[in-house]
Amino acid sequence: MIRLFSALFPSAEAREHLVRAVRPLKDNGLRWTDPDNWHITLDFFGEQPNDAVEVREALRGIEASPLTLSLSGAGSFEKQVLWAGVKGQVKHLMLEPSRPHLTLARAGRRTRDPWLIPDAVHALSVYRGPEFEVTEISLVQSFLGEGRGGGPRYEVIDAFPLR
Repeated sequence: MIRLFSALFPSAEAREHLVRAVRPLKDNGLRWTDPDNWHITLDFFGEQPNDAVEVREALRGIEASPLTLSLSGAGSFEKQVLWAGVKGQVKHLMLEPSRPHLTLARAGRRTRDPWLIPDAVHALSVYRGPEFEVTEISLVQSFLGEGRGGGPRYEVIDAFPLR
């Protein structure tokens, strides 16, 4: 079994723009995700058979043109996860109802301040990143605990062009 999700990857320019925007917030006690791993989560499939035939067929069946997106604003999941929002026509790519987002940080286990995430959401609420074009959906395998600092490592195992 393998752990899978589908994702879109922002351009290097968009990622660097966001890196500069969050830099002033980095010393606040949150566990920040590695910018090299930044992606826009479309759908989380969880544990799947190694061949992931059903997931691949579903992704192969999506008919959409390349998308122009941007990272914009911020929000949180239960004051524990800080994310950047996505502007553009990404919602029609979603296989299940969820909020397209790019995870930026999580509250640390030792974090006692319940306002760290809400304060970061407030600081990034006015963020507007540059537009970038997405030409494919990636199927990504997640390896928990194998990345930098004990975080996840991600590997793109397939890509599905948007035409």
